[in-house]
Amino acid sequence: MNTVPPPAEELVIINRELALLDARRSHLLARRAWLLSVLNAPAAPARPGAAPAKDAPPRSAQNVLLTLGGVLLAVAAVAFTLVSWGHLGIGGRSAVLFTVTAGALAAPVVLLRRRLASTAESVASLGLLLTVLDAYAVHRVAAPDTGALGYAAGASAVLAALWAVYGAVARGLRVPRPVAVVAAQLPLPLWALASDTGALTVGWALLVTASLDVLGALRARPGAGLRVVACVTACVSGGWAVLVAGWLSVAPGGAGPAALLLAAAAPALYGAWRVGTGSQAWAVTWAAVAGLLAVAGGGGLLREVLPGSWTAPVYLLVAVAVAAVAVRGGVPRAVGRGLAGASAGAQALALAWALPLVAAAVTGVRPGLPWAVAVVPVTVAGVLACLPSLEARCGTLALAWAAGMALPEALALPHAATLGAQLVLTAGFLALAVRPSAAAARLSGDREAEGPLGGVALGGALLGAVVVAAGAWRTETAAVVVLGSLTGLLAGAAVLGAGPRRTVSACAAVVAGTGLVGAVAAAVELPAHLTGVALLAVPVVTAAVGSGLRRHPVAVPVELAGTAAGALAVGLASARPAVLALVLGLGGVVAAATAVRSERRPAAGYAATALFVAAAWVRLAASGVSAPEAYALPVAVPALAVGVLRARRDPEASSWTAYGPGLAAALLPSLFAAWGDTGWPRPLLLGLVALAVTLAGARLRLQAPLLLGGAVLALVALHELAPYVAQAVGALPRWLPPALAGLLLLAVGATYEQRLRDARRLRDTLGRMG
Repeated sequence: MNTVPPPAEELVIINRELALLDARRSHLLARRAWLLSVLNAPAAPARPGAAPAKDAPPRSAQNVLLTLGGVLLAVAAVAFTLVSWGHLGIGGRSAVLFTVTAGALAAPVVLLRRRLASTAESVASLGLLLTVLDAYAVHRVAAPDTGALGYAAGASAVLAALWAVYGAVARGLRVPRPVAVVAAQLPLPLWALASDTGALTVGWALLVTASLDVLGALRARPGAGLRVVACVTACVSGGWAVLVAGWLSVAPGGAGPAALLLAAAAPALYGAWRVGTGSQAWAVTWAAVAGLLAVAGGGGLLREVLPGSWTAPVYLLVAVAVAAVAVRGGVPRAVGRGLAGASAGAQALALAWALPLVAAAVTGVRPGLPWAVAVVPVTVAGVLACLPSLEARCGTLALAWAAGMALPEALALPHAATLGAQLVLTAGFLALAVRPSAAAARLSGDREAEGPLGGVALGGALLGAVVVAAGAWRTETAAVVVLGSLTGLLAGAAVLGAGPRRTVSACAAVVAGTGLVGAVAAAVELPAHLTGVALLAVPVVTAAVGSGLRRHPVAVPVELAGTAAGALAVGLASARPAVLALVLGLGGVVAAATAVRSERRPAAGYAATALFVAAAWVRLAASGVSAPEAYALPVAVPALAVGVLRARRDPEASSWTAYGPGLAAALLPSLFAAWGDTGWPRPLLLGLVALAVTLAGARLRLQAPLLLGGAVLALVALHELAPYVAQAVGALPRWLPPALAGLLLLAVGATYEQRLRDARRLRDTLGRMG
């Protein structure tokens, strides 16, 4: 049973509970304020009670202070040496520099033992600088008459050795040995400059220095600063050596520079070979550099003993030798890739030099071809034939074509023999294009290569056909024989081939046949307009072939090629209007024969109509006929006949679609002529025809005849009445026309609604017509 305490005791209890609640609330509010400060702070704050962060880490601050101190001491030492030197005697000078230098070099050893590495590096750097000042002081005091370059060469060698030994003794220092490597770049080049024996000696000195750098870089620990510095200095010294050799090799008598380039390939290749198991990218890069240097140096040496025209082939042969080294056994893969890339680049440059000369010789732009030029595509084709890729096989085929086409020019064969050889080569490539499986089996052993090789082979055949045909036009007889042979070869390829190659061969046969007809016409000395008539044989033959092939995919391309020959015929016949009319008419017959075939070619029908109309117009113009009806009626009558057939076959067709074109062609030219005609027969006849057309349109309830005929009839009537109206208007007072116009407007306004109903009724009536 619960008992209730007395009021005084209960009040004490409540006050105690309220005090506890207030304390808890204060704690929660303080925690809430801290959490809000954490969330809203721009950076992560430290825990409560933690010490504030310093502006800079102790190590960074120490390095800055040490570096600044070393720089200030170095500036002071230089100023003492160069400015205040004269205030001391020779003994005092030597004692001060020796003492300070010895102290600066000895202090880092003690500092390293006390684990003050940063301080030791700063003091050691100051000591190294002091050794340079010591060398300068010795030259000024002890050997002032010694040559500056020679003394600098010896001093840099001594300093490099001293710094290297110092770095080996003070093993904890990182500065001395890399600085020694940098100093070691100077002795040999400075000695070469001091000896004044020429730039080639300087190049050899730089190369020897770079070779020593390569050895040092390979002996240093991977990832060490010494290796990085040695690699950089090797690149700099070796690069200058190559630049010197390249500059000197441009001049005649460059055997010495060529030997320097060839020797420069050795350290690059050695470095690539040694790092091949580590960094593949560096190995490929250095091997490529070595390959290029070998090509440049070896080609330069051989160039000195051969004629100037053999310069590019000599470099190419050296590049092939480099490629042979790249694929031989025992060469690391990365090294082989680099050498192969260098060889490929050199071969590409040789081709870039040779192929324009080959093209100029083959096309007859520059007759004759040196053997040195012909060797280049043959050599590169042989190299590509040894590679297993499909791209290399296609390149082999293309270069073989170039070499084969250029070979007769290199052999200086007679013109007939050159054409025969090139024609045989074209026939061979056509055979490969028709049956590419044999080429694929011989060149790659892969049936999947059949397609690409057959594209390449067909391209070579077509290009060869163009070259042979162009060369055959020197004489009419050669042109007839060559173009006849090409027509037969291409037609045979079209019959035996398959797929796109069949279509291309068929179209090429049509082109060759067109050239054959032109060659025959030139041989029998036909004039140009009669040659146009003869060329119509080509579209006739292609139309017959298309009719026989029916829906075969080759039919349409062949007929289009024949159409191009017909266009050429029109162009040749354009000089004689009568002959042009004949050509256009015969072309219309061919097109009409094509249009009535079972597969129905509407385009051929339109072409036939256009050709017939053009033929009639040209014939009329040639006969001196100027009446527009003679030109309009040959168009209007067929158009109206077609419209009648269209209306019978499609009752839903509009009269504008069926009869509009024909009526417009028949009436409008005569209307324009009638407005400029002062006689009466043409307006009278045109008016009668327009009246007949209007009545026919009203009788048959057709919009097009009704509106066109009515409009023409009204305009003809206006033309005939215009003089009388003008005469009457001229006789009337000037106030009468405005008065009549006002009365007309009043009448129209008074009967506006009735006129509107009449217009709507007329619109509905016309809308119900066909």
